[in-house]
Amino acid sequence: MAAAAAALLGLPAGAQDPHPGEKLYADNCQACHQKEGAGIPGAFPTLAASTFVQGDPVLLTTTVLNGRGGMPAYKSDLTDQQLAEVLSYIRGVWGNKAEPITTEQVAATRAAAQAPPKPQDLLAH
Repeated sequence: MAAAAAALLGLPAGAQDPHPGEKLYADNCQACHQKEGAGIPGAFPTLAASTFVQGDPVLLTTTVLNGRGGMPAYKSDLTDQQLAEVLSYIRGVWGNKAEPITTEQVAATRAAAQAPPKPQDLLAH
């Protein structure tokens, strides 16, 4: 059955479907971070074997949602599912071995990022 599906899709026999985030990465991130996630020294950071990419999923997600430095914000361009797919992809390739990020995690991070800041104390009013 898998061979028939591969043939219909024009894939070689035994080929696996690519990770759903791979195309999103190619379309949205690859120009700056390069095909193998090596980045461009002095301009765009490496994503390969990156402690940042493999670290706190909320910080990574917030950075991609809001952008940073010369990086564009993707909060209006990608859905929660698309963000989860591309972030999970980069967390699992090029020597990265972090857990995937779920659509629910992205949605919660997006909601928190859009929430108004909470006052630190009564003097903030």
